[in-house]
Amino acid sequence: MKALVTGGSGFIGSHLAEVLLTRGWRVTALDNLSTGNAANLAALKDNPRFELVVGDTTDSTVLDRLMKDCAVVYHLAAAVGVRLVVESPVRTIETNLKGTEAVLDTAARYGTKVLLTSTSEVYGRGRKAAFKEDDDLLIGPPTKGRWSYACSKLMDEFLALAYWKERKLPVVVARLFNTAGPRQTGRYGMVIPEFVRQGLTGKPITVFGNGRQRRAFGYVGDVVEALVTLMERNDTAGEVFNVGNDAEICIGELARLVKKLTHSRSRIVHVPYDEAYEAGFEDMARRVPDLSKIKRWIGYQPRHQLCDILERVVTHATASAPRSA
Repeated sequence: MKALVTGGSGFIGSHLAEVLLTRGWRVTALDNLSTGNAANLAALKDNPRFELVVGDTTDSTVLDRLMKDCAVVYHLAAAVGVRLVVESPVRTIETNLKGTEAVLDTAARYGTKVLLTSTSEVYGRGRKAAFKEDDDLLIGPPTKGRWSYACSKLMDEFLALAYWKERKLPVVVARLFNTAGPRQTGRYGMVIPEFVRQGLTGKPITVFGNGRQRRAFGYVGDVVEALVTLMERNDTAGEVFNVGNDAEICIGELARLVKKLTHSRSRIVHVPYDEAYEAGFEDMARRVPDLSKIKRWIGYQPRHQLCDILERVVTHATASAPRSA
């Protein structure tokens, strides 16, 4: 059987492709390489069951050619990272909305099951201790650019579920919380790889805001295993699932932990959000998933906790990030 992974050269997509290949799938990765990196797939290039196609999810001709003989589509292609969202809001909105529409429209022609990766950002300004899939969503105003990403991904969810309800296209929505692991880049604002890079190079470890904001980090290996399992089930279509880890940490403590694990002499410095991103930037004080639904449906249980995740990221990054003297 064949699987299509859009955004397949990205951090999560490349790990997903590896897992699918180990389970006997033929895998095609579709990526325009705007934020992904073909080097993430270097270990797969000689695998006869793997193919990388450089192209865009908005290209209906490419999608039609790749999807007509696919059993499943994992739609991961999207604008990624807070920095990219703030700096390129038009690109963010168009990439997310147009790409998802094209994928769903093509899948509907062939009846291909789709997994749409969404984001914990859709919970917006909510202040619950842990977010559940059926919670009300509280998004900030359109004058605050960062919310464009949350809104575009939320519209992706609405569209995907509309295809399920109206056209019976089997679609599963996975809301990914902070995911980390080897091959992730800090270029677009991902905190763990950026802290590790700073720690290994002796540069200041930059904590945005007061550092008291709380997050929960899931290991990419756990996350992609959950995505595959959700698609293997016959009863998950039309459902939304949180995917991640529910063990939380404040960002200031995360910075201190990274400094310790990298044996770094780096200073930890606080940078106001206005300087890091843009004037009036808004952040969430806490973002932790309620995982009771996915645990109930597929027995999901995160196997890797934060220290293990950080150790793997540090090990991977050490070769390319020399320490300062």
